[in-house]
Amino acid sequence: MTELTNLTVAEIRDGHRAGDFSAVEVAEAFNANVAGAKLLNAFIVETPEHAIAAAKAADADRSAGTLKPLSGVPIGMKDLFATNGVQTTAASHMLEGFVPRYESTVSAKLWDAGAGMLGKLNLDQFAMGSSNETSYFGNVISPWRRKDGGNAALAPGGSSGGSSTAIAARLCPAATGTDTGGSIRQPAAFTGISGIKPTYGRCSRWGIVAFASSLDQAGPMARDVKDCAIMLENMAGFDPKDATSLNLSVPNWEAALSGDLKGKKVGIPKEYRLEGIDPDIDAMWDAGIAMLKDAGAEVVEISLPHTKYALPAYYIIAPAEASSNLARYDGVRYGLRDLPDGAGLQDMYAATRADGFGPEVKRRIMIGTYVLSAGFYDAYYTQAQKVRTLIARDFEQAFGVCDVILAPTAPSAAFGLGEKMADPLAMYLNDVFAVPASLAGLPAMSVPAALNREGLPLGLQIIGKAFDEQGVLNAGLAIEERAGFNARAEKWW
Repeated sequence: MTELTNLTVAEIRDGHRAGDFSAVEVAEAFNANVAGAKLLNAFIVETPEHAIAAAKAADADRSAGTLKPLSGVPIGMKDLFATNGVQTTAASHMLEGFVPRYESTVSAKLWDAGAGMLGKLNLDQFAMGSSNETSYFGNVISPWRRKDGGNAALAPGGSSGGSSTAIAARLCPAATGTDTGGSIRQPAAFTGISGIKPTYGRCSRWGIVAFASSLDQAGPMARDVKDCAIMLENMAGFDPKDATSLNLSVPNWEAALSGDLKGKKVGIPKEYRLEGIDPDIDAMWDAGIAMLKDAGAEVVEISLPHTKYALPAYYIIAPAEASSNLARYDGVRYGLRDLPDGAGLQDMYAATRADGFGPEVKRRIMIGTYVLSAGFYDAYYTQAQKVRTLIARDFEQAFGVCDVILAPTAPSAAFGLGEKMADPLAMYLNDVFAVPASLAGLPAMSVPAALNREGLPLGLQIIGKAFDEQGVLNAGLAIEERAGFNARAEKWW
């Protein structure tokens, strides 16, 4: 039998249904991998008992003939999703020790589908970062190493770096992520896995610690495209508790998966050809174009002229919304409270927020507060929202001549831990290819496509029309089938 932790979500689900193994055996195997990988720091909280309880229920359901869609499948939960009775921290000191008495809609849907939880996954603090180095609980380490680079530790991407590392290291077969400006796609590309950000509103945001409310979107991360489709079907759906939730039925994405793209047109945005970009990225992109042609698609050049303004617009809008969302953390109702001797209310606010937030979170709060302040609101925030509208319009026009868009996921492979922390602007530039789709609220996916000269994974990004997750998944499958990417990190931890 194949080692259980090497199985995909689909293989675990189908093997369990066929009686090839028990769900308890699967949960125990993944629990053992989690316990043996402390060095990677992928988990903030481990919940082996939750995984075992769900597995026992799955085995009982199999005996009774009442199996659920994810019976027997243990997963990781990004520690941005509220989990009833289990600490939820958003990787911050501010929420350290906070144990919610409610369940996020997405996690509740997954438990209702039969999944079990292996633990809460590490992330950049309040989802703010691109390398998982801003976590209060320490940085996550990628399981990958450069081919000839010694033992230099690499970033797993962010903010969903715990999720990407855990999947790549076989600590879980799939995990939840959230994507505000690339936080599912970029870490997926860095670690050689797949991840999809659905159309804004497909998955409920209720019970997810908010970063930027008009951008945040939950989505799945997994080893392959099929697993992402399975996970997304069980995460998506209308939620009356979320005013931004789409009142749409959830398609059967898995059943409709096809790598045949005959009759489809793939757009190649000329603005994404950046001067000075790593030649390995361009070579992978050209190879991806050839793969989609081989799948039957016609390739057309398109223009997204306002792309160059996407990153500055994003880093005005997202911090502005963050400064508002994070105002709730004041030491009064829940979370950290710092109350110095003789302090008044304002002193408590200042001490709590100074101690509870890390440097990157403070930086974004300050930027956001500035751009929303009197005298600067129209000059910055209003202008950024106008640019956002233009970016969305660019995509609308492009989709008049193509069905999906193909581009790199990130401008480089994984970089070393500490390489960019001293230069926030260099870190922000890592999101240059991911941010436009987020601003437009479009579905977008990263699939692993190649290894670079240093033996590190590179990802291709597919962007689709609003509500066309199927088109995105199908193009992703076409790449997956032709790239034949089956590399995995050699175990060193």
